[in-house]
Amino acid sequence: MSESYLPGDYFPILVFIFLAGAFAIGSLLFGTLLRPDRPYREKQSPYESGAQPFSDARVPFPLRYYIIAMLFVIFDIEGVYLYPWAVSFHQVGLFGLVEMILFILILLVGYFYAWQKGALEWD
Repeated sequence: MSESYLPGDYFPILVFIFLAGAFAIGSLLFGTLLRPDRPYREKQSPYESGAQPFSDARVPFPLRYYIIAMLFVIFDIEGVYLYPWAVSFHQVGLFGLVEMILFILILLVGYFYAWQKGALEWD
């Protein structure tokens, strides 16, 4: 006989979601009631430090900034794959070692390609 669907099993999850939402809303309301509210002209300016903006905030960033940011994210995320491999190394054995060596070689080829193209130069 198959197990029946019991919506009561989800009750603790609903209670947890309700408590988390109540805590978030309560924290915001509590902070609103306790913090001082004394606005003045400098505080209401776009820069809270009181310094007047000297140029338009919508200036374009150089393309090189985005390339370096994408390379960082790519290599960082791919580097995170090393941890689960190391944890399960005893299960994957020699095949897993060869696969990880190939993976690292592909990363190194990509790294040296980006280096040769000058993508890692900041200036």
